[in-house]
Amino acid sequence: MAGFLARRLLNYAVLVAVAASLAYLLAATALDPRSNYADRTPKPPPAVVDAQLSALNLNDKTPLLQRYATWAGGLLHGDFGRTVAGAPVNEDIKRRMGVTFRLVVLGLLFGSLLGVLTGALAAVRQYGWFDRLSTGLSFVVLAVPVVVLANMLILLASWVNEHLFGRQVFLVSGEYSDGLTTGFWGHVVDRLQHLVLPTISLSMGLIAVFSRYQRNMMLDVLGADFVRTARAKGLSRRKALTRHALRTAMIPVVTYFAFTFGVLLTGATFTEKIFGWHGLGEQLINSIFGNDVNTVAAISFLAAIAVLCASLAADLLHAALDPRVRAR
Repeated sequence: MAGFLARRLLNYAVLVAVAASLAYLLAATALDPRSNYADRTPKPPPAVVDAQLSALNLNDKTPLLQRYATWAGGLLHGDFGRTVAGAPVNEDIKRRMGVTFRLVVLGLLFGSLLGVLTGALAAVRQYGWFDRLSTGLSFVVLAVPVVVLANMLILLASWVNEHLFGRQVFLVSGEYSDGLTTGFWGHVVDRLQHLVLPTISLSMGLIAVFSRYQRNMMLDVLGADFVRTARAKGLSRRKALTRHALRTAMIPVVTYFAFTFGVLLTGATFTEKIFGWHGLGEQLINSIFGNDVNTVAAISFLAAIAVLCASLAADLLHAALDPRVRAR
């Protein structure tokens, strides 16, 4: 097991290096930081622009590989460079990454767990009312874009706040409310009120996807010999389904876990914009429009690490579910 994980970590380290390098080279080639100075009044002299861009390692007159070597050298020391405005990229990224990963991790946990449970229950009760209802709702959710789902949630939450509770229970904008004086637990409750809707928005698509995968995988193993053998040995139907059928059926779904994380990061970009969360997704869009090469490369690097950490978690879950992996 230790050798298996060591090989995985080595592969992931190489993949992170390749992904980060490609992200920087693509950003440095496609974006044009020099254009940010074209509309300034008075227009700065070319020599001043060159000096400023060179100081930020953004001068397109410097060979691309030389700029890449400078950026990679700083990255090895934990320095992502500076933005087009001259501010350190690290300071802004540290704050925003906590915002995004808090939202994404919660969405992934709720979405995957509820999706697996929904799919397993639908398979056990195949063609029953729950199976038909979950199937219909899954296809509806998958057919509706994240942007539309998020705005529908906002409208629904506003109606619920007004007509059912008579006060603001579900908060639809921002990460927290300014000026609270309610103490520690008041701040906790306020953050949870802001967190509910974005988490639901991210989780709904995952629940739909995971439930479809889990249902199909569960149906494949319900009639397997090992399940019938477990029943013949005296296990109840519930224990045979949970200990043997569900555990085996979850192995292919766990493999899909890592790839879902990357899709969720993309969905978080729209969710952050709609709900006013100032995270990495919002900053990535702003950086692309602002020709901020170093910030785009930094966010891409963090996204690659996050996806590969999810892959490692999927490997660990796979090993926990399948003893053959632990024996390698």
